[in-house]
Amino acid sequence: MLKQKLLSSIREIANYPKEGILFRDITTLIGNAQAFSELITHLKIRYETQNIDYIVGLESRGFIFGSALAYALNVGFVPIRKKGKLPYKTISKSYALEYGEDSIEIHIDAFGEKKGARVVLIDDLIATGGTAKAGVELTEAIGGECVEACFLLDLIALGGSKELGKIVNVYSVLEID
Repeated sequence: MLKQKLLSSIREIANYPKEGILFRDITTLIGNAQAFSELITHLKIRYETQNIDYIVGLESRGFIFGSALAYALNVGFVPIRKKGKLPYKTISKSYALEYGEDSIEIHIDAFGEKKGARVVLIDDLIATGGTAKAGVELTEAIGGECVEACFLLDLIALGGSKELGKIVNVYSVLEID
């Protein structure tokens, strides 16, 4: 029932951002107070007994889900941002895109003095998995333990969750062929 409610709360836009793509617009889900609340409650229940120290959100939609989940769990939130957006000392990781390469960064002290911080990485969707894999690697590079990578949507046909699953447990609320 929750999955159907969430799925029906996501607007589909054909041929965006280019011809042949069916874009999943999550702004309609986060604008639906009941659906958004039920999603965060579902994730809170999943993680509340796992001794999580931080939620790490991938730019930018991971910030929305990650901040709400961190608040619900009463833990810290850490953003992973595109290169050049964080003001303090960072480490970065590059990853492949369909047409080139991009980089993301995390503050080197994002987990403070907490050694082995238990972390859930979160984003709105996983497609090919390049950004998520880079996020897991950054988390571990600064001393965190990525307990799980969590996504609202898994675009199964693109294979990202299967690849990412080789290095970390992956949880997706919704799977789409």
